[in-house]
Amino acid sequence: MKISLTHYWYCFRGILTREYLRFIQQRTRFFSALVRPLLWLVVFAAGFRAALGIAIIEPYETYITYEVYIAPGLCCMILLFNGMQSSLSMVYDREMGSMRVLLMSPLPRWFLLVCKLISIALVSLLQVYAFLIIALLVAVEPPLWGYLSVLPALLLVAVMLGAIGLFISSWIKQLENFAGVMNFVIFPMFFLSSALYPLWKMQEASEWIYWICIANPFTYAVELVRHALYLKFDSVAFSVTLATTLVFSVLAITGFNPQRAAAGTGKKPN
Repeated sequence: MKISLTHYWYCFRGILTREYLRFIQQRTRFFSALVRPLLWLVVFAAGFRAALGIAIIEPYETYITYEVYIAPGLCCMILLFNGMQSSLSMVYDREMGSMRVLLMSPLPRWFLLVCKLISIALVSLLQVYAFLIIALLVAVEPPLWGYLSVLPALLLVAVMLGAIGLFISSWIKQLENFAGVMNFVIFPMFFLSSALYPLWKMQEASEWIYWICIANPFTYAVELVRHALYLKFDSVAFSVTLATTLVFSVLAITGFNPQRAAAGTGKKPN
């Protein structure tokens, strides 16, 4: 059978629809994804505001409150947790066999997995924009055009984090091992970045922590979103984020093996 562009489009639409239906059927997932960043924005930021004065740094043109500073990082927090949670569903699907059914399609495996990553990213954007709307209540007010200019940055970051999660999940044999591994990925990536504190603050506190933050790709993802939200472009952050996305996408796609779950559980592959 000759595969046309229509077949590729139907495949992408089907995968996106499945992710969207799964999202709307799990309403608690939507609200739980907002609880964490809102706690930081409303509760923790109120306590840190006095202790952490933020100087004039890029991309801001004046002094800002702590809430304004951490808002882009909290947007990336939503994408980070969603990316890893979606990778958990990939492990579950692989064990239950639905991923094997999907990969039986005559379409290339790389295309199917890229569609999965993009679909997860698009669904995650709904939660990010819901957070940004709520953030208006605490005076986090980026330029109106910033909500549009940040869209490509958010999409790229979401795909990057999904690819990292997919790469990790591709080497996990059993569902039970996933949560423990994720704890060693999510929290270091988030806390050892510029999401909560400026890099110059990190450097004042500890030189070696500063260099870890510099080496952390999540730092560049946060800075890409921060600049895009305020109508600026950080070329270094974009380059690092794009390169990380491409590298982990290739590693995840080449390393994904639906038979690995069967090997880990002792079951014969279907």
